[in-house]
Amino acid sequence: MKELADPVNRETLHQLLLKLQPDTVPLWGKMTARQMIEHMIDQVRYSYEKLTFVFDVPEEQAKLAKQKWIYTDAQIPPNLILGPLPATNEYPDLHTAIEQLMLELENFDRYFKPAGTVVNHGGYGPMDYNEWLIWHGKHLAHHLRQFGLIN
Repeated sequence: MKELADPVNRETLHQLLLKLQPDTVPLWGKMTARQMIEHMIDQVRYSYEKLTFVFDVPEEQAKLAKQKWIYTDAQIPPNLILGPLPATNEYPDLHTAIEQLMLELENFDRYFKPAGTVVNHGGYGPMDYNEWLIWHGKHLAHHLRQFGLIN
């Protein structure tokens, strides 16, 4: 799943996302296409510390979760709800949000250029660039499946 987030595949990702329309109906869940893209923007921002959160998961629990979600082929299940949908949108339209997501992925790449850069994930603890690529790839695949863009 890392492939979706990998910089060499970003144009493919971009073209998939451009297939979304404001009225695209998800196969599951309540998110609109724009809410999903804005959700992904926030998640990428967390990975390069533009947004921050408190990491308060016990270390052993974080290691087990990281092992399961980063180092296996486990997919995020449909209908997983981890919080409320945002009340408002940050971007004026879906296309603008998609372009912003692509910029945020570039910012993420630049942030990790210095060797040894590590950023905490809220549930998995410290992760390097490769681990974040795996996570973003799985997360993107989950939402692309949600909107019928991939199988």
